[in-house]
Amino acid sequence: MTEHGVQGQELERLTTRRRELIAEYVKPRSERPAGTSRGVHHVALISSDVERTIQFYDGLLGFPVLEIYENRDYRGSSHFFFDLGNGNTLAYFDLPGVPLGEYQEVLGGIHHIAIAIAPEQWEAARQRLDAAGVEYMHESGSSLYFRGPDGERLELISDPLMTMYGLDIG
Repeated sequence: MTEHGVQGQELERLTTRRRELIAEYVKPRSERPAGTSRGVHHVALISSDVERTIQFYDGLLGFPVLEIYENRDYRGSSHFFFDLGNGNTLAYFDLPGVPLGEYQEVLGGIHHIAIAIAPEQWEAARQRLDAAGVEYMHESGSSLYFRGPDGERLELISDPLMTMYGLDIG
C-alpha cells in the first residue's frame, strides 16, 4: 500500500465513509440491474501535434488510426480516432490557434486512461516502450503506467476486462 494520502483520523473518517457508500450503493451482482449503455463510444483528448500523436498510438502502441476528419465544431481542427479493439476508440482533437497549457489534473478531468490488452500484447508493448526510451511504472505485475505525447496519463493493463489486480469489479 502506498504511503501517499491522508493519515490518522482523516483516514479513518474516509474509510468509514467508503464503507457507508458501499453498503448504500454497491449491490450484489444478482440484485444489480444491467447497465443502460452499450459502452463508451470514445473518449476525446486534445493533441498538440496530430502526427506525433499518430506515431505514438499507432506506431508505438499498436492502436491503428481509423479516421481523420475536420472537427465539426472548430474549422481547421482534426478529429481522429484510434482502434482500441472490441469496438472501443480513443479520439483526439487538435485545436490550431488555441493556446494550450501543459497537461494537469483538474477536477472533472481525466486522471488516466486504462487500456486492456492481452498479456502477450502487453509484454510486446512493454518491449516497444523500453526500445523507445519511454519511462513507465510497472505495478502489480499487470499494469504499465506512462505518459502520452502531451503528458496524458495512460495505463496498459493485462488483466481481463471487469477485473483489476485479480479482483472482480463486475
